[in-house]
Amino acid sequence: MMVGWLFMAWGVHASDSGYKVPSSDLAKVVDAELIPQSKLSADGRWLALLKRRRVVALEELTLPEKALAGIKFNPATFMRNSSRVYAAIELKHVETGSVVKLNGIPAGKLRNVQWAANSQYISFIVEQQDTATLWLYDIKKRKARQMTTSTLNGVVTSAAYKWLPDSSGFVVNFAVNHGKPRLLESGQKSGPIIQQSSGVKAPARTYQNLLSSPFDEAQFKFFAQGQLAKLSIDGRAKAIGKPTYLKSFSVSPDSTNLIVGMIDEPFSYQVRYSRFATVWQVWGMTGFPLYELAKQPLADSIPQGFDSVRTGPREFQWRKDKGATVLWAEAQDGGNMKQVTEHHDHLYTISSPFKREPELFAKVKDRFSGIQWADENIALLSEWQFTDRLVRTSVISPRNADERRVIFSERSYNDAYNDPGRFIMAKNDLGADVLKLVGGRYLFLRGNGASKEGNKPFLDRYDVKTNSTTRLWQSTAPYYERVRAMLDDEGLRFITLRESKLEQPNFFIRDLTFDALTQLTRFAHPYPEFKGITKEQLTYKRSDGTQLTGNLYLPANYDPSQGPLPVLMWAYPLEYKNKQVASQVRESPYAFPYVGYWGPMPYLAQGIAVFDDPKMPIIGEGAQRPNDNFRSQLVASAKAAVDVLVEQGIADPKRIAIGGHSYGAFMVANLLAHSDLFVAGIARSGAYNRSLTPFGFQGEERDFWQAQNVYSAMSPFFHVDKINEPMLMIHGAEDPNSGTFPMQSQRMYAAMKGLGKDARLVMLPHEGHGYRARESILHVLWEQEQWLKRYLMPLPSIEEIENIDLTLMEPLDIEPLDSTVEPSTTLQ
Repeated sequence: MMVGWLFMAWGVHASDSGYKVPSSDLAKVVDAELIPQSKLSADGRWLALLKRRRVVALEELTLPEKALAGIKFNPATFMRNSSRVYAAIELKHVETGSVVKLNGIPAGKLRNVQWAANSQYISFIVEQQDTATLWLYDIKKRKARQMTTSTLNGVVTSAAYKWLPDSSGFVVNFAVNHGKPRLLESGQKSGPIIQQSSGVKAPARTYQNLLSSPFDEAQFKFFAQGQLAKLSIDGRAKAIGKPTYLKSFSVSPDSTNLIVGMIDEPFSYQVRYSRFATVWQVWGMTGFPLYELAKQPLADSIPQGFDSVRTGPREFQWRKDKGATVLWAEAQDGGNMKQVTEHHDHLYTISSPFKREPELFAKVKDRFSGIQWADENIALLSEWQFTDRLVRTSVISPRNADERRVIFSERSYNDAYNDPGRFIMAKNDLGADVLKLVGGRYLFLRGNGASKEGNKPFLDRYDVKTNSTTRLWQSTAPYYERVRAMLDDEGLRFITLRESKLEQPNFFIRDLTFDALTQLTRFAHPYPEFKGITKEQLTYKRSDGTQLTGNLYLPANYDPSQGPLPVLMWAYPLEYKNKQVASQVRESPYAFPYVGYWGPMPYLAQGIAVFDDPKMPIIGEGAQRPNDNFRSQLVASAKAAVDVLVEQGIADPKRIAIGGHSYGAFMVANLLAHSDLFVAGIARSGAYNRSLTPFGFQGEERDFWQAQNVYSAMSPFFHVDKINEPMLMIHGAEDPNSGTFPMQSQRMYAAMKGLGKDARLVMLPHEGHGYRARESILHVLWEQEQWLKRYLMPLPSIEEIENIDLTLMEPLDIEPLDSTVEPSTTLQ
């Protein structure tokens, strides 16, 4: 009776308002400084190290925000809300190891960091409270310089500026309406909002933050309008054309022309801005239209299917090996890959001065995916189709792309063992990014090197003339080492990122000629409190013979004589068309343990074992779709994971919890409904009722009316009555992700409450699909910590209970900014 009272007391405290703080070891993980991201200059002399800005203060999320046409942005700065922002930049000289810190930069978020092709400058946007301006750092002068005083527009064109390939300056998109009075809804005409369908099928996913009124349309125009300008290195700006609703712009390799996409009306309340009507033109650098590429209509009726596309010209891009030649694709199947035709796409080109008719460049058997250019003799053409997950890459001669085409790689895009890797890129004489081609025949690839023994990253040389590959180097145990950049033309000298189970990642220079390894950086251990945790990659099979893997982490100083441990399992289901591919190993057993706040790893500090990323493949071979047997395969995978942990003496079968985020949360609810393998679940930002996503989800192409049985069988909301384990649900109150409406968690909680189930719902104010505020993340860690303590930890003895100081149970509060920014917690 005393034990029951103890748990009830926790429930009361947990329902109190205010943000909470977890145990100190968990809280420290939030502020751990991870290795920076890196960008190497084209000449290979400087490595830019970008310090990541991982969390923000809750106050930042409470600032005004706009959500229009599927975009969330800051109306004060005309910048999209993005997690890819940086706190600082420093430059590491590759040869000497000397460090240059970029001083003289005002405080703010650093965005869009780019090297000039000549490696003399590095540029970036500094976003402050109400501005977002372009800055330049001069390597020789060791000086930062503000290039614009006017704010750039990154609302629709997320890359608000582009370098001219010749490094003489930039093309920037200015926010022409920045600083002007904003539109007021009270000044707009009111009336009924009417939508009319035409009788044509128009399936669309459940996008959020769409336009919903004439006022939204007016606001979208206000924020989308931009003015292109050419900005020289010395700071002189010259307008390019007139202000327009810019969707996209790109500079020709010879720095003389632009491809410009301009959004046109009518807008839509059903799809995102990317499907709005768009006019595509080629402009000269004064803004004079040289050629109209296409007038794309509103694409709100694209045929169903992931590889379906809009009809007419699409995917406009410059040939990187030519001065000013545009290439685009046109579907030959009405945009529907299910239509039988010899070639699903044709590719066309037109060159400066854009006076002649377009020429047919190539015929593509499946759906065009992209082209990587080397020179006028060599390029790589990629195509794909979703039904069998096929991706094919061919070596072509741009002089005659349909002749003597050689298949370089053909595989399922899920097939990690046969993944040839990614080609190394370089700058050509124009300053454009092209394939690094040596001697007119050799290309280079770096890849993960997935194998039965785990990932073994590699560097390969590919001979175009013989269609053969030579392995130059491969990572070996006990290290996990990946190639980041080549420093020569032979593949003998390159920069790597090297780590092991015990050594944190650092950059090195590897020289194969002298068999030398030189350490370039010396980053400190990001989680000293977690030193001593152990990692093991487990391999096991589920009942149908599918081989599975997962990463087992044990707390520091764990002694097997302690007996079984409580376990937190954290997973995410993936879909496959091939059983052998689904069984492949895709991690390295030698990778450094990443103890991020996002996943399950922090709870090792609580004495809980973690089984991270146990594979949950959903397989549909041949004519069968993966989701036709979703539930049985999911439960079988989970049972296999539980069995291997119990058989090895690691887990107490009565103390295993399951957790996941997004589709992983969907998995959690299904496993609690259809198995008794877990004592509790943690489900974050999930979807539970698939009738609310009627035109597909994840890899499911069929709509609700084509596969009602599948949708209902997979929806845990329809099976709440079968759930007999407690579930903690956490959701961002402003989740914009397609399908995971905040309502999904609210309705799931209401159903569990109504049926007398044990559930807890936490809604995080101002948060999206992922959580960004430090206060929110700390509170999530606290919620999960308390949940795991309640359901995984062994019951204390009566003597232990009598000696508990109940004042210590009261968690610390972070004082909320105001009464409107507290996590909303509901407990049943």
